[in-house]
Amino acid sequence: MKIFNTYLTLFAFTICGFSSLQSLAQARDQAQEQLLDKETVFREALDKNFGILVSRNQLSIARNNASILNSGYLPSLVANSAAGYNQDNSSIEFPGQFLEDGTPRPNLLIDNAEAQRYSTGLQMNYILFDGLGRMYNYKALKARYSLSELQLRETIENTVIQLFSVYFRVAQSSENTAVLRNILALSKRRLQRAQYAFEFGQSNKLAVLNAQVDVANDSISLMSAKQSLATSKRDLSLLIQQDESVAYEVDTEITFMPLQQIESLLGTAKTNNVQYLLAKANIRINEYDVKVSVSGYLPRIGLTGSYGWNLNQSAVSAFFPGVNNTNYNLNLGANLTWNLFDGGQTTTRIKNAKIALDNQAILTAQQAASFERDLKNAWDVYENSLAIFALQQDLVATSQNNFERTEQQYNLGSITAIEFRQAQLNLLNAQTNSNTAKYNAKLAEYALLQLSGQLLNSDF
Repeated sequence: MKIFNTYLTLFAFTICGFSSLQSLAQARDQAQEQLLDKETVFREALDKNFGILVSRNQLSIARNNASILNSGYLPSLVANSAAGYNQDNSSIEFPGQFLEDGTPRPNLLIDNAEAQRYSTGLQMNYILFDGLGRMYNYKALKARYSLSELQLRETIENTVIQLFSVYFRVAQSSENTAVLRNILALSKRRLQRAQYAFEFGQSNKLAVLNAQVDVANDSISLMSAKQSLATSKRDLSLLIQQDESVAYEVDTEITFMPLQQIESLLGTAKTNNVQYLLAKANIRINEYDVKVSVSGYLPRIGLTGSYGWNLNQSAVSAFFPGVNNTNYNLNLGANLTWNLFDGGQTTTRIKNAKIALDNQAILTAQQAASFERDLKNAWDVYENSLAIFALQQDLVATSQNNFERTEQQYNLGSITAIEFRQAQLNLLNAQTNSNTAKYNAKLAEYALLQLSGQLLNSDF
């Protein structure tokens, strides 16, 4: 028995030494991977994410539409030029006409009679008054630009939630893989111990077979975890447009904002929430649309002006020689147009614009009512997630303590392999559930910050 215990001690030192070398090798491999922290991921997404890039282009279009060049306040200036060329060959007869000497008047032949016409000019038109439609349309364009800014912010916020959902999935898979790797190492040590004990006649073959089954199950679980980690990393690389071949690891450290700080943000949540701001922006745009439609009842007053130059080189005719006529022309004018009746089209546009405004007001009221509910739900989810995470942390500590005691008793032969395995599984479940609770709580915090309108102002 003493010899057996001595061999077991030597075996334990050997296994521990091997595990230490393996841990050092894994640490060396991980050191070669770059750390992709949350701030870096956020910056990369802002620069490379497809959805954000498209929203930025849409914002640029809205900015161009809201410029003075698209407002209708500037005059129009048109340049016109024209040139013409004509060549005639004429034969003119004079029947019944005689010369002084009594002979018939001969026919007059005009060959290659050329005529040329040139003209150029500038024409300017400017609208002095169009029933205020131009002013309200320009305000509507500026409001649409503000709307596009909010839509870009909404896209960024949604992308951040999606981004960190994938980022935390990578982190969770990384931690679960490490847990399963440790569990597998424990199962392999147990298998070696069972084989050694069987060889010395201290246990039966069943203990070896049970240990082999557990090693196989733990190996399968580790392979599945590695596959899940690889898939999650590819998803994250796609979101930030990073080469999939780049080896990296993510930050698994999570810090939570103090509850008092989050509560202080909720007081102004409604005024900062992007959905509520979008609804208000749409109301402003619809109000401007009504005023633009009303402008159809009012007259339009405009100014016109033109300046031109014309050169007309006429051809020689039977009775007149060719002439060159040069003309300079300056013209100024004003006009008033009043569409007294357009078949009811303006009235229809006004009615439809008012209905659209009423619909937007209804949607805004619905948004306000839903916001209060969503905010309360998000707060409850966040508090519950934090409580679950705290309980899971306590459970991990308890399971770890229980496993260490169970392992000592197992090494002394006081308990069976089944009891040892159960303690091992309890520790595994506690650690993986704690990882899940940790990242769920952080995502719940992000969701609450998004509702409060402070997601992009927070530290990731």
